[in-house]
Amino acid sequence: MNLHDLTLAELGAGLAAKRFSSREIVDGLLARIEKADGKLHAFTELYASEARALADAADAARASGFPLGPLHGLPVVYKDLCDIAGRVGTGGSKMFEKRVASETSNTVERLTAAGMVPLGKLHMVEFAFGGWGTNPLMGAPWNPWDLATHRVPGGSSSGTGVAVAARLAPAGIGSDTGGSVRIPSAFNGLVGLKVTFGRIGLHGTILLSWTFDSIGPMARSVEDCALMLNALAAPDARDPTTLGQPLEDFTLAARPGSIEGMRVVMPDTAQLPNFMHPDVVKAWQAAGLTFESLGATVEAVRVPDWFFDLSRPAGTLIASEAYSLHRDYIEDASKPIGPAVRSRTLAAKGLPTAAYAEELRAVADRRRAFADWMAPYDALLLPTVAVPAIPLAEVDETSPIPGYLTRPANYLGLCGLAMPSGNSGGLPLGIQIVGKPFAESTILRLGKAFQDTTDHHRRAPDLTGLGL
Repeated sequence: MNLHDLTLAELGAGLAAKRFSSREIVDGLLARIEKADGKLHAFTELYASEARALADAADAARASGFPLGPLHGLPVVYKDLCDIAGRVGTGGSKMFEKRVASETSNTVERLTAAGMVPLGKLHMVEFAFGGWGTNPLMGAPWNPWDLATHRVPGGSSSGTGVAVAARLAPAGIGSDTGGSVRIPSAFNGLVGLKVTFGRIGLHGTILLSWTFDSIGPMARSVEDCALMLNALAAPDARDPTTLGQPLEDFTLAARPGSIEGMRVVMPDTAQLPNFMHPDVVKAWQAAGLTFESLGATVEAVRVPDWFFDLSRPAGTLIASEAYSLHRDYIEDASKPIGPAVRSRTLAAKGLPTAAYAEELRAVADRRRAFADWMAPYDALLLPTVAVPAIPLAEVDETSPIPGYLTRPANYLGLCGLAMPSGNSGGLPLGIQIVGKPFAESTILRLGKAFQDTTDHHRRAPDLTGLGL
């Protein structure tokens, strides 16, 4: 039994049965990180001594015989926009490589309170502003599915995607403003949950867009995402957007069960963009047939004609808010800021104030219209990214491809579950199950059914070339 191959749920069951200890899990993962991260470049900082100490404490707590939560003593990794007081938090920027955080993020607080053991912080796209996963100044993590060619890891949660796929951690935290949980999940063969805005508090998180930002778990099973969401989804007085959410036990949706009669819709293939890779389309269509075989009603329909065009106004709002956050230094050529991120941010400089307000009003109108359209259905099934992971050297930073299929969910305030759905030339492909606002339980239920009848989530990259 290789502990690094086990999911959070499986590791938790093993701890409860006393088959191994938290310290054994942590020591094994730290040994893998030591061997692999020189190549994969996922970590900005490793918390080796702290992780061992917390693992020992978790084992001592377990030995006491008192009841512990399901995540107690299990490792986790954090995208480097979740601040930890007294520790460096870069937000992916070379400019902030010595920035020490003054407070701890809600995300780290809640997972630490649940007993999780932090292994370290992870690389990301600068300011979380990019879908390919590039970072010319801090370095782009290496997609582990191809050790010969440096392929894009997906962004902006690039390090999380690589670390979890390479079995350097069983699960991690990403964030999703325009697809930044779902894109790296697709490129790395993971399950990633984009939650409804306001589901998880953003206090202590380095922001990109206060209108669209969301924190989300990235793992290797639907059950693991549900476990982490249980710990993370809660009202936080420091973030008023969280105060109106419904409270529920998401693990109930991640149990085996029937999806018979649930209505899943797929857009007319003719509505997809012309840059779709044929293998992505085939995997998506095969997923539709799988849901149909499980008893769901799967319908091909035309989504609203403006649906896929939402990538553009979503990008405008993200850039506008990013410019507001970084305007004091974004034009200073002496600051070490990547050219693509600088260009994307500066694109909003000339946007009139009235135009920004009009875009926000359009968001509200579109959300009402889409809610009416979506009312009869349980979920919308889409590909996650139009192509498999491309070589880093071939990236066009102006391309709409990485976030084209994911940004509409952020714009419309929806939740989405990214799932591995196949492969192309040995590279993972993904689907996303998109649900209504605060319908995480619905998409987790559908994802669990899909997972239980496929083996995509069990596939792992071959890292024997790294001595693993």
